[in-house]
Amino acid sequence: MGSLRSILAALVLAAAAPGAALAASSVPLQSANVDVGNQASLQRGAKYFVNYCLGCHSAQYVRYNSMAEDLGLSEDQVIDNLMFTGEQPHDTMSIAMPADDATRWFGKAPPDLSLIARARGNDYVYTFLKSFYVDEARSNGANNKVLVNTAMPNVLWELQGVQRAVYTQTVHEDGTVHEEFDRFELDQPGSMTPEEFDTAIRDITTFLAYIAEPVQLERRSLGIKVMIFLLVFVLFALGLKKEIWKVVK
Repeated sequence: MGSLRSILAALVLAAAAPGAALAASSVPLQSANVDVGNQASLQRGAKYFVNYCLGCHSAQYVRYNSMAEDLGLSEDQVIDNLMFTGEQPHDTMSIAMPADDATRWFGKAPPDLSLIARARGNDYVYTFLKSFYVDEARSNGANNKVLVNTAMPNVLWELQGVQRAVYTQTVHEDGTVHEEFDRFELDQPGSMTPEEFDTAIRDITTFLAYIAEPVQLERRSLGIKVMIFLLVFVLFALGLKKEIWKVVK
């Protein structure tokens, strides 16, 4: 079932941006280097997700009360600070935006993000959120080098600022000019420094990695306990072997 959901999430995301499936990324993916065991990062990521993503994107496989338990928050803290779309702690992270309105405004309804980190990978999500740039030819004034012609606007521009894409030009012998993307340059600073923005994007990616597989926190904890048990068992087994062979000799 998990694999099927991942495939469906990938298909929905591709449908959310016309022509995106045929467009290749112009930038190499950066390492997200997330740690889903970092509770502080998860809490910050949840805050950013609720404030900047949940208005358009749902996370329908995540319940607020389950998230509260995993993130070390009380239900009251979640209700007061994170729960703007649900009515009860056991509600899922849904959105109030009607699908018809979303389609009319963005061309396609924004996809659910419950499984995006598993469908596309943490590095993809991290790099995508950092790769918006000014593009006056687009109706929303922005484009993205990872998902070219994405329907998603740059909702984080106030934090990051406004950056433009810088290209290098190569003139060939036949007179044709080839442009190749080189880097981003910040034209208008945001409320965060580049370092602070990188941390915020990593926090969002960490949260998305967590909701894509919440059980991984429990699995990792269980894995450590199993390894400790096996180590103790091996020590007892070696001691028993030594005693048995002492009698045989």
